[in-house]
Order: sequence, then structure tokens, then C-alpha cells
Amino acid sequence: MAIVQLKGITRVYKSGSLAVEALRGIDLQIAEGNFVSIMGASGSGKSTLMNILGCLDKPTEGSYNLGGEDVSTFDKSRLAKIRNRMLGFVFQSFHLLPRTSALENVELPLLYSDDNLSWKEIHKRAREALEIVGLGDRTDHNPNELSGGQQQRVAIARALVSNPKILLADEPTGNLDSRTTLEIVELFQKLNKGGLTIIMVTHEPDIARFSNRIITLRDGLMSSDKTIEPLNALQALENWKDEEKIQQESEVQS
Repeated sequence: MAIVQLKGITRVYKSGSLAVEALRGIDLQIAEGNFVSIMGASGSGKSTLMNILGCLDKPTEGSYNLGGEDVSTFDKSRLAKIRNRMLGFVFQSFHLLPRTSALENVELPLLYSDDNLSWKEIHKRAREALEIVGLGDRTDHNPNELSGGQQQRVAIARALVSNPKILLADEPTGNLDSRTTLEIVELFQKLNKGGLTIIMVTHEPDIARFSNRIITLRDGLMSSDKTIEPLNALQALENWKDEEKIQQESEVQS
């Protein structure tokens, strides 16, 4: 079943008499439970597409059906509500509040929820989200007390706390080293196996290989759409650790 369905999506930005076509007619379906990577060079339209998928922008023409609703007709208020209910966001920059604990950062989306949750329920759900990403023992730590990978895990927990149907990740490993990148991608694969639909923008082909579908954009159009057998991130992480150990032993011997 398609949780995302785009038909004839265009996006034109106007500046005076100049019109720039960022998207020039995108037809796309994404099934529930898919793990999709979106790739493309700078200016290909991938950021514009991500903004439309995330209900942060509206198409100039075309329809966007999200979870059975044509959100391309929604006003800003209705878009904000469906974002809070359906979507979780993870970005390259973690966007954590600096003088606020990991727990409080994760609680933040629930403060804007229409569910009228009690403080007890908010704390409970935030702690559960941090447990899911492996940071149950870091709830009271501020961002400056956490590594880059741990900060990104807090950001992922914040995206998960509202129980979204789709996780939108925009270059989520762009600021991370090789090992931490594999740890984050392994977490994504684990979440995806649990049923979460993931749509990830990345410029790294090696990272896209961990998803099961790669969509490539060029000049505002889809130039390719391939279903693949994803690489196993956990195995890749174990291989990386083995190689690091061999290198360290070699340096000691020399």
C-alpha cells in the first residue's frame, strides 16, 4: 500500500520575471515500510522534493497524497497538524537546544501535540524514545556532553517520539565519521524492520546502498528509480571494527 503518492508534482520559484523550475513533473509512489534513498547533484531538486514530502512546502502543480489525504490542498495550519501526526524529521545538523537535556529535547514535539498529554506521559514517551536509540542512560546529558553520534541519536529519538508513520532524514550522516555513520544507518535499518517508512536524502552512494530503493533526480526530474538488495549495516559495522583492530595491532607492532 502506498503511503506516499505524488502525481505530476512541479515546483516553480519566481523572482521578478525569472521563473526557476525546481521540479518538473514528479510521479512517485512509496509503499509503507519502504526504506528509500533520494540522490542527485546540487540543484537536482532533491531538497525541494524533500520539503514537499515533509509538508514544509506546497507544489506549484500536481497532487500529494499522504496516508490517504491530498495534502497539496491543505493550508498551513492543516499541514502543521499532519506533520506533527505523520512525520518525523532528522537533519544533517542536529538542531538540539544547547542548554537543554537530551530528555527535554526529545519531549519538545509533544509539547506542540494536540493529544493533550500529561507531563507523566510526555516524560514516559521521551524516555522510551531514548531507549530505542540506545541512550536510556544519557537522559540528563546536555548536547555538549554528548558525541556527534549521540547527538544525532537524540535527534532521531525526538523524531520518533510522536510515533510518526514516516521518518524523513536529510543528509543524516553528513557530519559524522565513518564508524558513527554505520551506527546511524544500522539504527535506521532496525527501525525500518520494525515497520517505519524511511525516506533519506544523501549524496553518498555508499550510504544509499543500505536502503532498498534508490531514486536519483536530475534537473528536476527522476532520472532513475532502482530497487536493490540493501547492504547489511550491522555486518558492515562489524567489518569496520575488525579492520580498525587489525590496523591498531599493526601500528603497535611497528
